[in-house]
This record gives sequence, C-alpha cells and structure tokens, in this order.
Amino acid sequence: MIVAVLSGFVLALLAPSLYRVSARWAGCVFSLFPAVLALYFLSHMDAVLAGEAVRVTYPWVPAMGLELSFNLDGLGLLFALAITVVGTLIITYAGSYLHGHPSLPRFYLFILMFMGSMLGVVLSDNLIALFVFWELTSVTSYFLIGFEHDKDTARAAALQALLVTGTGGLALMAGVLLMGQIGGSFEISALAADNAAVQEHRLYPLVLALVFAGAFTKSAQVPFHFWLPSAMEAPTPVSAYLHSATMVKAGVYLLARFSPVLGGSDIWFYVVTGFGAATMLASAYQALYQTDLKKILAYSTVSVLGTLTMLIGLGNKLAIQAAMVFLMAHVLYKAALFLVAGSIDHETGTRDIRQLGGLRKTMPIICAGAAIGALSMAGLPPFFGFVGKEALYEALTHDNMLVTAVGVLTSMLLFAVAWLAGIRPFSGEETHTPKHPHDPPWTMWLGPVFLGCLSVLFGVMPVLPEALLSAAASSVLGQSVSFHLALWHGFNTLLLLSLATFALGVLVYLNRATLQRVTEFALPVVRCGPSHGYALWLRFLNWSAVGQTRVLQNGYLRLYLATIMTVTAVLAWYTFLTEADVGVVRLNWGDIGLHEWVLGIVALVAAIATVRAQTFLRAVMALGVVGYSVALIFVLYGAPDLAMTQFLIETLSLILFVFVFYYMPPFKRFSTRPVMLRHAAIGTAVGALFTLLVLVATSVQWHPTISTYFSANSYLMGQGRNIVNVILVDFRGFDTLGEITVLAVAGIGVYSLIRLRLGKGRNS
Repeated sequence: MIVAVLSGFVLALLAPSLYRVSARWAGCVFSLFPAVLALYFLSHMDAVLAGEAVRVTYPWVPAMGLELSFNLDGLGLLFALAITVVGTLIITYAGSYLHGHPSLPRFYLFILMFMGSMLGVVLSDNLIALFVFWELTSVTSYFLIGFEHDKDTARAAALQALLVTGTGGLALMAGVLLMGQIGGSFEISALAADNAAVQEHRLYPLVLALVFAGAFTKSAQVPFHFWLPSAMEAPTPVSAYLHSATMVKAGVYLLARFSPVLGGSDIWFYVVTGFGAATMLASAYQALYQTDLKKILAYSTVSVLGTLTMLIGLGNKLAIQAAMVFLMAHVLYKAALFLVAGSIDHETGTRDIRQLGGLRKTMPIICAGAAIGALSMAGLPPFFGFVGKEALYEALTHDNMLVTAVGVLTSMLLFAVAWLAGIRPFSGEETHTPKHPHDPPWTMWLGPVFLGCLSVLFGVMPVLPEALLSAAASSVLGQSVSFHLALWHGFNTLLLLSLATFALGVLVYLNRATLQRVTEFALPVVRCGPSHGYALWLRFLNWSAVGQTRVLQNGYLRLYLATIMTVTAVLAWYTFLTEADVGVVRLNWGDIGLHEWVLGIVALVAAIATVRAQTFLRAVMALGVVGYSVALIFVLYGAPDLAMTQFLIETLSLILFVFVFYYMPPFKRFSTRPVMLRHAAIGTAVGALFTLLVLVATSVQWHPTISTYFSANSYLMGQGRNIVNVILVDFRGFDTLGEITVLAVAGIGVYSLIRLRLGKGRNS
C-alpha cells in the first residue's frame, strides 16, 4: 500500500520528462496512473466490505516508537476511490483544457503530488504521517491555485488559501501531538479502541479546539469559508479536483476519522453541528447572488461541506449514513458541474451567467452532462442526489425541528442554485459570447458524461453503492452497521419535505432578482465579514513585519550583538536567580598559583586596554596580549597542540591586522558616554553570567570526566596516540567536518567576491 501512496510522488518527479516524450497524449497517459490505483483499491473491496480492514505497517522511527502505518477500511476506501476515479477524469480533461499551455508539465507534477498527498491523508493510520500528508496537500494546492502565477489575483488567492489552511495545519499539529501523548499512542486505530483515555483527560477541550481549527479551515467552515471561492482563480481542472472531490473534503474526512476518538461529547455535538449548520445555510444564500459559474459552484460546495460537518456532529447512525450518501452524491454531481463550467469558459470565453444562454444548440453533449449534474444537485429523482437528500431529511427529522428547518431551507436555496448553474446557461435564446461555442473534444466531455451516468445508475439502483457506504459509516461509528437505500419510500413525511423543497426552490429561482435586491442590504455585512478581517490581518502582519525589520534589522552589528546579549543575560540571570542552586559553587583560592594569578591579571588588563585604546594599533596589540595569555594557559594545563595553534593564529592575526589597520583612517569614537556605559553594563552582565556558568559546571559532576574516557580509549578505539587528534578526527568527527565545511563555504564566498571584483576591474 505504501507503493500506492508514494508512487504518485515518484511519477510527479518524472512528469516533465515524460511530457516531452508524449506531449499530445500526456493527459491520457498520466490518467492511467490513477485508473490503475482505482483498480488496486477495488481489488480490496471484498475484504473491506466483509469488515476486514487492510492494514500494513512499515518501520519508520523505531527509536521513538513510530511506524508508518496505513489502514484501508470503508471510510478510507470511499475517499480513495473518489480521489483516484475523479482524478482519472480530471487529468484526462486537463490535457485538452490546458493544451498548449507552456506550464502544462508543471501542472502534471503538482496534480500528481497532490493526489499522492490526499491518498496519504485518507489512508494513514499514524497521526504524524497523517499530518505530514495533510501539510503536503496545503503546499501542493498552493502551487495549483497559483498556477497562473503571472496574474496578481491568482497569486493572492493561492497565498490566502495557504495562510488560512496553513494556520489551521499548525493548530492540527499541536492537536495530534497532544492526542498521541494523552492517548499513549500515535495510531488512530489504537486511540479509537480506547477513546476514554483522551476524552476523560483535562486537556480534551484543548485537543478538540486544535483539531477543529485544522478541520474547519481546510473544509472552509464559517468563518474560514472565504478562501474557497477566492481559490476559483485556479484553472478549472484544479477547481474540479481540489474544491469538489478531494482537498476541501479533507476536513470532513478528519472529523469523520476522529469521530470514534473525540466524538460523542456535548462539546463535539454543539460545536461541530453549530458550525456546520451556519456554514450550510450562509453559503447557500451567498451562492444565490453570484454571477460567475465557478463562484456559484464554490459557494454551493461550501454549503455541502457544512451539511456534511453538521451530520458528523449529530453523530447518530442515521446522520452518519446520510453523510456518506450525501458525500458520494456531491462528488458525482459537483465534479461534473465544475468540468461543465470549465468547458463553457473554454468554448465561449466567459463564465458570467448573464452573458450565457441557449448553449444547448451548440454544446449538446455538455448540456446533457450539465443537466444530469444540476438535477442531481437539485435533489430530483431518479438521480443519486435525490437519494442523498432523502437520507439527509431522514436524519434531520429524527433529531430536532431546528436542524430540520435549516436543512430544508438550505436544500431549497441549493435547488435554485443548481438551476442557475446547470440549466440557465443552456436554456433560453442563444446569446453572443466572446468565442463561438461548440462541443469540446471527447476528453473534456467524458468526465461530465461518465459522472452523470453514475448519478443516474446509482439513483435508479442505489443498492450498488450501498455496501461501500455501509462500510464507510461503520468506520465512522466504530461498529458494524448496514442500511438500505431506495429511490422510492412511498408517501411519507420525507416525500412531503422534498415536494416542498422543489416548490419553494422554483419560487426562489423565479424571484431571485427580488432576493438579490434584498441581499444588497447584506452586502455591507459581507464587506465587513471574514474576508475583510483577513485583509486587515494581512495588512497588519505586513505592517508589523516592516516595523520589526526596521527596529531589529537596522544594519548595525553592535545593536545586533547588544540585543542578543541582553536577551540572553536577562533570561539566564532570571533562571539563575529563581531556579538554579548556586550554593554548589566552591571557590578554592588557595589552589591558584602565582603564575596563574599573573596570567589572569595580564589578560584582564589587556582586555581593558583593548576597549580603552585610542588607536587601532594599540587595540590590536592589546588584543594580541589577551590571545598569548590564553595560549600560555593552554601550555600550563598540558595542551601543547592547542597552545601551538593559538600562538600561530595570534601571530598571523596580529601581522594581518597591523598591515590592514596601517592604511585605515585615524581612530574615532562615535558612541556617546551613555551608550558606552550601557554597553559596558551589558558586557559585564554577560561576562559575569558565563563566569558563573563555568563555576557551576565545574563544581557539579554527575558522571566521570570525559577526559578519562578519551585517555583510556583514544588508542584502543581511534588507533592514535595523540589524544587531541583522535578527538577531532574520530570522537568529534562530524563536528570537525562541519567546521571544515563552514571554512570551505567561506573560502568559496571570498574567492567569488575576489573574482567578481577583478571582473569589474577588467570591464572598466
């Protein structure tokens, strides 16, 4: 199974090269990959339907007890099939839609990486792996939404999606880490088997808040819903794939997957149900007065995501059953309608419904796919959308009147929205469009027709997806359940609600102009809503970044050093004064020899002379005295190698400094006395701090000295008699390699600067 997940990343890296080999048929060639994956997942259908989840585990970080585990159960299979089947159609469609685009190879690279990331999300049984794939979906979607990177609006939309979902991702990271620590395992299946450990912990509300932040931002729940309509700047294949069938449903998947672990509490019920209900109604209302086809479909998608969230919040058997049915129905009709919108834009040059009409005559095949998708979205029989709406009403009527009213009102609005997006462009008199419309090639109408046929087939014979949907519901509920789907349930309350929805939906559609005039009163609220808040937040973020940069990144090295040392001294001294036990320090003044006192005093006087010197030459000479004093200390304490190195470095540095400073202008003091006193105070505090650190470190010993270990093992393990050399080459080999690397990089930089300077000289 790991091959199925990671193969998408491998193929993505090869995509640009493969595209050059078969550019004309690249869409069809690349679509074979998700088609093969779909067949692979279908091969596990019998085992999953029998209640036997296919689970595989690979060693990942054994030292931390982490395993790379994947779990294919009913819920994972449902999402995996949606990702691969719709992905097959999307990639086929994109080959023609983006034909001739100079960045088409880059599109295939990112869409395949995104596909692999989504499969990783829905199949991972390990919390850490799930989060890694979760963040990969955010990164790859950023590149896909900003695919037309030469457009300001596309870049802004991509950044907005990344910031909103990325912020939620950071919260989710903290949530899954807390969940794993509290539950004693990072395996989702293990946490679900013992959910009491998480739900009875005092940090359970915090875990819920963090997980909700991740799920709600990804699935565009109020108040984070504004990013998804803005993301319609992406090419239509991206919108159809990310924003109808895959990425935006990741948050819904997360809530469903974590439901056995976190669900069932009052907090879960009220928060998830409340946010879902608010999202489904508000977004359906906003979809009604949009004029861009993709914006209409985007807001209606947000509404359906709210419906799915609300059903998961209700959490009972009927609600979860309805969520799975409604999810499949939405995948079928919404992906089809997005592809239709792209075909209309591709062939007519516009997506504005005010400029579209009568396209049934010039685009009959696309018209058929659009009609099926719209009628299924409207919840009319015999399409699978009707089965999903009936399941929704059955779940809501068994709960309470408030959620029932919200569900019926939302369905009524979506009925009008479906007619607006899928029927209106093809009805009425033919209008003048920027391009002369005609049916696109088969690669662009295959997707809507195929998905439309599935909507009809599953609507007429709902028994076909019944077993898969039952298995998915069982995964969410944590127990084996089965249910029966039917197109006709007889004359009952559900049918009456459906008839009322149809009638009121027609009234809303016919009177949408009046409703749009009413919505003018709501527009100021929309302008001051979450999207306006995001703009203000982004503006504040940029303003604060500029101000912080001006203060901290001012270009003065002395201020950088003063800031670093001040913060270090304050934090460390506070810790010493409140936490550390400095009573362990024992000063044995009698053990200090006269020669050591002399060297110490000489080094101290030389250091003071360095900072008090009036000329560069005196400062260099005094600094050299400090260096030679340190070298003599090395000699006294039996480190001749270090002493020799120190002598050489000090001598060379002194000579170089003398030659350099000989040509420099006279010494000048730019610092005022208060600044000098402030810097002296900082230096004294830091010096006293490190003196105290050394005294404490040398006064406390929990283990034998490391020097004894080096003396005993340098020859036995390092095959060297020079202990210092063995330490540098063997025991601390990586440190030495790092130092060599730093010197090499610095040398390359110096050489480059010299060559650059010489090159300018020759050119001049």
